[in-house]
Amino acid sequence: MEMKWIKTFIVTAKYENFRKTAEELFLTQPAVTKHIKRLEESLNIELFERIGNKVVLTPAGHRFLGYAKEMVSKYEEGMEDFESWKQGYNRKLIIATAPQIASSFLPSLLRSFMDENPDIEVIINILKSYDVGGEISKGRADIGLTRSHPIQTNINSKIIYEEPVILVGPSECTKRSSLNEETILQKYRLLTHNHPEYWDDLLHEVQRYYPTVRTMVVNQVEVTKRFIEEGLGASYLPRTMVTEELKNNKLTEINSEKIIPPKSSTYLLTKIETEEVIKFIKFVKEAVSRF
Repeated sequence: MEMKWIKTFIVTAKYENFRKTAEELFLTQPAVTKHIKRLEESLNIELFERIGNKVVLTPAGHRFLGYAKEMVSKYEEGMEDFESWKQGYNRKLIIATAPQIASSFLPSLLRSFMDENPDIEVIINILKSYDVGGEISKGRADIGLTRSHPIQTNINSKIIYEEPVILVGPSECTKRSSLNEETILQKYRLLTHNHPEYWDDLLHEVQRYYPTVRTMVVNQVEVTKRFIEEGLGASYLPRTMVTEELKNNKLTEINSEKIIPPKSSTYLLTKIETEEVIKFIKFVKEAVSRF
């Protein structure tokens, strides 16, 4: 019994159609037919009933489908572990993180952690902040890093870092020292909702002092920064997200006057604290204390 026969069987069970199975697996229809026939011969039982151009699972096919999916899952998991072993890893850490974190302080933090722990394979899944908690809750990741407080009650959550949020505008503002908070918010659109937690309250506060401010929703930080660089607007962003741009004079920090900017919190989420998880948490705590 070959694994390719079993994979073909699973896809055929999904579509109940040899042509669609062939298209998904990049096989010819005769090849699909051959795989199913060989599998049936190996099991000594029919898995499909042929009805014209359509195939329907037999009772035996329904029974075998669960086993087939489990076999493929175990096979792929084993091959992944074997590949990791070939690359020198003997442990694995899956981190689900929000893009705002992945594009700010996480890369340098990960580099140091991986240098200190070369035997741990680190896998990064980039998700929306609101989805990170679900990934931890379902056991699909070991560590979660997010900018929003999770709603799941079966996981552990702790704030590992808080940082100031600052108003930033395009670099052309540097040349005009007279530009302050009021003139910036009058001259440029305010790019909003690029952070999952603070924008509703912050926008209400801005509109209280500057009721005529024009806004534009841009829900990704990297896009927000590019828009600001091109003079399309200004925005309130966590400082770590604009450190490089401020240093390279691509963006300009504008001093706050009436608006008191919020703080941005980074949450670390866990469910089961394995040895690798404990090691990473300890490393992160030490690292963020130096920020």
